[in-house]
Amino acid sequence: MATQQIDYGSEEARPLPVEAEDGDRIEHKRTYCKVCMTNCGLIAEVANDEKILKVKADPDHPITQGYSCPKGRATGQIHHLDHAITKPMMRKDGELVEVSWDEALDDIGKRLRAVIDKHGPDSVGMYFGSGLGLDSAGYSMEEAFYKALGTPPKFTPLTNDTTAKVMIAGAMASFYGINPKTDYDNCQMVLYVGTNPMVSHAHNTGMFKPGNWLKAINKRGGEVWVIDPVRTETANFAKGHIAAYPGRDYAVLAWIVREILAGGPLNPQQPVKNLDRLRSLLADYDRTKAAEIAGVPEEQLQELLDAIRRRKILAIETGTGTGMSPGGNLTVWFAWLIAILTGSMNVKGGLWVHPGALFPFDQFVDHLPLLDSAFTPGSHVRPDVKGILNDWPCAVLPQEIEQGYMHALFNFGGHLFRSFPDVKALQEALPKLDLLVSTEITHNELSPYCTHILPTKSTVERNEFTRWDTLNWSVNLQYAPALVKPMGERRSAWWVISQFMRRADLPVPNHVPQEHSDENDELMQASLLATARCSWEELKEKRVVEFPMDLPAAWVDRLFERNGGWELVPDELEQQWLQFRAADEAGLGKPKPLVFTSRRQRRKFNGQIGFLGEIADCLIHPDTAAAHGIEDGQKVRVSNKSGEIFVTAKFDPTMRAGVCSIPHGHRDANVNNLTCTHDMDPLGGMAHYSAVPICIEPA
Repeated sequence: MATQQIDYGSEEARPLPVEAEDGDRIEHKRTYCKVCMTNCGLIAEVANDEKILKVKADPDHPITQGYSCPKGRATGQIHHLDHAITKPMMRKDGELVEVSWDEALDDIGKRLRAVIDKHGPDSVGMYFGSGLGLDSAGYSMEEAFYKALGTPPKFTPLTNDTTAKVMIAGAMASFYGINPKTDYDNCQMVLYVGTNPMVSHAHNTGMFKPGNWLKAINKRGGEVWVIDPVRTETANFAKGHIAAYPGRDYAVLAWIVREILAGGPLNPQQPVKNLDRLRSLLADYDRTKAAEIAGVPEEQLQELLDAIRRRKILAIETGTGTGMSPGGNLTVWFAWLIAILTGSMNVKGGLWVHPGALFPFDQFVDHLPLLDSAFTPGSHVRPDVKGILNDWPCAVLPQEIEQGYMHALFNFGGHLFRSFPDVKALQEALPKLDLLVSTEITHNELSPYCTHILPTKSTVERNEFTRWDTLNWSVNLQYAPALVKPMGERRSAWWVISQFMRRADLPVPNHVPQEHSDENDELMQASLLATARCSWEELKEKRVVEFPMDLPAAWVDRLFERNGGWELVPDELEQQWLQFRAADEAGLGKPKPLVFTSRRQRRKFNGQIGFLGEIADCLIHPDTAAAHGIEDGQKVRVSNKSGEIFVTAKFDPTMRAGVCSIPHGHRDANVNNLTCTHDMDPLGGMAHYSAVPICIEPA
């Protein structure tokens, strides 16, 4: 087999020009976007079931109602990339070459079995990447692979995104499934902390038409508040904007909790535990101290408290801006405490909890498993760092390899170098693996390190439904058939995984077919709706199925009857609070270091869609720039103990001084070069991607 010469280069994969030709059969197909969890309805113009010519918003979509963003409208460009992988690839004599499926799968099965026999199943790591995370049948087979190995090292985007929300749900509610969302139809006050829904569509809420919802709140006399070092697009709708120092948002919220306990509004709607313990913990946390730690005027804290007391009920949303910082756990904890104590949980105008569409929590509330602890064991190399949902911190991957614990890694659709911390550590560790298998549809920086690359069907080449239902805007399920035929020899991910499992003599669930086919794709997906609120047939027929939701929801109150109420003071959070508070108070009166905070961009999604033209800029206050000899538009070097990147300075007089805001996910100006495998949250393993100390100077 001839070697395929690939120039990985330094450039992003670019879309190939695609045009209609005479005689093409043109169809307009309805689908939904699979870039993020908003799942906006789209209409694609498709030629011959092969070429996606144009994509626009679907005005008749019952949920998103004609809304889409640039990322969704780039669906065709994402499909037609010049670095596309269409046949299995395997490394021979140091070169990646195209091979048959049987040769690739036989070799993986043989080498996987050898690793297991020599080093044990715990020497096989898995990354449940977002690329395959949206493949409903493929993801279920990833889970089967994980189970077949026992409990090997598991890595997910959780410790690259934010562990705090899941952690706090487990620690305070004894159930990971609590995911509060804003009641946008009725809310009179919403507070955004480290999230910019005008760009990101909020964090795991599926917010479409964000500007319309924010305008509606203001139009009915409500209030929008934002805590963020950058005056974001969302802050332009806000009555109040508090530019807190990154990673210290919790200081503002902790003081608010103290004042609610002292003077209201104190009206929890569910039972609570350890109220007096919480009072004692915050008794002497005064406004002056909180304001100095957060680096904001005292008057702003008071204005926020006054607004909460005026409204009594509010919604609070946090995002990756704070969740990626060292203080992320505390920020989410205090945000939830404000909602719980004011009686804003599970009420109209406050926050609602998604009851699930695939697995209806309300129908099984008396059988939902209650956690004894929100935390799971840590990794070999960092047993002192707790896990969440049995995840290991992505930050420990290089050391797990270097210290001889991990010998094989299966990367299921992840951009490792753009999502894992410390690029240099990864680059040094990955070549030491005996086996590195990646499922991927386009070449990226990881390709030179892979022993095998397996091209699985993309989001537009397979039938799909919305598996991550609790992250949706409402209680709904969506289904969309494939837009185009698979390129080349791409196969269904469930079949690919099951095949190398079989060839490694690992057990495969009995319902999984031997052969790949459209019928078997459907069989695999239909099996996932066994407990759903609708049948597979109904979902296929209607394409979008919405279900009614009660607010307040009786099942939520029943859950807190079962678990005894909200745990207001989880032991682990109390200890972290005491440690941070001691450090904060020791730093009073001292200058705060220059730090960078991470930022999303409207025309980019994490490590994807760089071709839409977003640049790696650095938002910086003119006073901060002047102090470092930097001019607007100048190329600058950003560095710290971990590495360096080069970005373009962009002056922003509205943002907080002493902070640089840099977007993540860029190939060349990769902020992961500024992160470290050692700096992580000890409670969940979240790497520090925000509030990271830096130096900056002209390049």
